Amino acid sequence: MLDTTGNNIANVNTAGFKSSSVQFQDTLSQMTQGATTPGADTGGRNPAQVGLGVQVAGIATNFGQGSSQSTGRASDMMISGDGFFITRSGNATTLTRAGAFEFDANGRLTSPDGGIVQGRMAVNGALPTGGALGDIVLPRDLVSPGTATTEAALTGNLPKETVIGDSITQDKEIFAADGTSRTMSLTFTRTSATQWSVVANDGATPAVTDNSTLTLNANGTLAGDKTLNLGSLEVDLSKVTGYAGLKTVSISEANGNAAGTLESYTLGSDGTLTGTFSNGKQQAIAQIVLGTVANPSGLQKTGGSGYTTTANSGNIEFGAPGDPGMGSIAGGMLEMSNVDLSQEFTNLIVAQRGFQANARIITTSDEVLQELANLKR
Repeated sequence: MLDTTGNNIANVNTAGFKSSSVQFQDTLSQMTQGATTPGADTGGRNPAQVGLGVQVAGIATNFGQGSSQSTGRASDMMISGDGFFITRSGNATTLTRAGAFEFDANGRLTSPDGGIVQGRMAVNGALPTGGALGDIVLPRDLVSPGTATTEAALTGNLPKETVIGDSITQDKEIFAADGTSRTMSLTFTRTSATQWSVVANDGATPAVTDNSTLTLNANGTLAGDKTLNLGSLEVDLSKVTGYAGLKTVSISEANGNAAGTLESYTLGSDGTLTGTFSNGKQQAIAQIVLGTVANPSGLQKTGGSGYTTTANSGNIEFGAPGDPGMGSIAGGMLEMSNVDLSQEFTNLIVAQRGFQANARIITTSDEVLQELANLKR
């Protein structure tokens, strides 16, 4: 009991540490008189036994949630609820609640003792729904590929008072499939009281163009929908209007992007590491996977705040954070020890007084034997 309590107190500031408590039971008892069956004229007698002391029945681990501590470090993680982080050292799998992780020189997410955190890596931004676990890797030279612009849309107003023959030009940066940038140009020319001609040029070499006509109703609304086709690029003009006094027409949105390098990452409550790239794109990089066992108290401590399975713990069941039976993950925080110092100091006093009482028995037995030796005098 003193050893267990001392270990708890020593680890009061250990991240993810779970306190232990000792359970005692009595040992075999010496039979001095057996039980007898009640007779017709005599009552039965109970057994008379002399206890032979105490022994340890077991040492239980308290897996209650520890308090949270904010660290501000993106690689620090805390599990809120049930479950364990999974780390790999060689072929050995370890469970831990301590989420003080770092990225090593190879970009792998590791624990302080060198265990590699396990999860599933995304493929082109898409996370797999199952399959084998692997190392969580966040290479600093990770690149988000460029994507082609396939859709664009115009909004705003073409001023009704524009003189016939005058033009309004709008330019927009668009991208090829390899991330190459070019400029798409749209020129609106007033041709009549109700019509505008539109000339679109995608800026490629050779250029793809489209000539069309916009017809506006007398109330300034567009007559029907209008879409320009520049090869694989479609430009939606359906939100263009023709009211008086406003010149606000612009290319409000266009998809596609250039290639970009990784700038930062964030951790979601579902364990997803999402990268932010220099091209403004965000995409999933990996997802941390948690593990649970049927009987956490059956786990064996391996040191380094880690646990391994035993014959009585059950096998590890894997799941994503937030799945049934799995807690969620909070980034920038650590779960601290669940040791209750006031209770541990109380346990120290109880253990000390218990030992003192037992030691008094030895003293008393010695005095009795001394009296027995003196009977011959």
